[in-house]
Amino acid sequence: MPWYESFESGTGGYLMAENILIEGSVAVVTGGASGIGKGITKALLNNGATVVVADIEEKPINDTLNEFSDLGSVDGFVTDVASEESVENLSTYVYKTYGKCNLLFNNAGVGSGGGGKAWQNEPNDWKWCFSVNVFGPAHGVISFVPKMIASGEPGHIINTSSGDGGFAPVPMASVYASSKAAVSCFTEALNHQLLDETKNMGASVFYPSGGLMNTGLFTSQRNRPKELERIRGGTGRKSMSFEELKDLLEKAGRDVKVADLDEMGEFVVQAVRERRYIIGRDLEDTVELLHRRAEAISAFLCPPHHDMGI
Repeated sequence: MPWYESFESGTGGYLMAENILIEGSVAVVTGGASGIGKGITKALLNNGATVVVADIEEKPINDTLNEFSDLGSVDGFVTDVASEESVENLSTYVYKTYGKCNLLFNNAGVGSGGGGKAWQNEPNDWKWCFSVNVFGPAHGVISFVPKMIASGEPGHIINTSSGDGGFAPVPMASVYASSKAAVSCFTEALNHQLLDETKNMGASVFYPSGGLMNTGLFTSQRNRPKELERIRGGTGRKSMSFEELKDLLEKAGRDVKVADLDEMGEFVVQAVRERRYIIGRDLEDTVELLHRRAEAISAFLCPPHHDMGI
């Protein structure tokens, strides 16, 4: 028996709850009207789930509902995950309308506005990035999990992290990387807690991988609140569009693979069905990096970082 199958919950181990049915489940996907979230929404519908698309922008929600209306039962609810009240309103709506929530995808996320040196980032960069990337999943767990446990229904929480921070930081993205490191640590603790609480629930951390992804993350500045705008002029680095980053990587000699987000959505849903704790693919380079990081830590050295090649 592999070592990771020999542990039991309550002992600091790694066993997950039993497989969960996607067909007939009710799923909530934050950031579900674009990018990775939209791919997950489509895959859930294709597998027989009812999906509530939660997004901060109403037009993309309506566009998504119109596009996917023939695939199954899909609904939408305008939600600002940075707001505890807004997420609680979402939770209230879901339980009033559908009576349950089986799958909560805390997927909404933002960049930090182009990255840069840590001492050039402004407090508002940290406040905005963490309000969405860290407090967003926290608000989701606080608002949904007590209801999910009380219902007795099988349930699962999926938090979207990133290889940047979740495994190792890209140095010039210290704010974003820090937020995703927090998500990974939070999800690990949450999963242990859920397994100790009930055999029906668990949590997974999702590391989007398999190529460069054309998501709303590149243009997330459009939703940055005015009260959290930069006031000192920023870091001198601006957010890049997907096309600009792809071009920059190609000019740096990188062979850029563009991820198929619909295919990624199907991969994620299958992983959730099997209740895998780590959801990710093409992680061979990451595993090698993690080994090198462990070796450095054991020698009391600063671990190697992610290299974007730019």
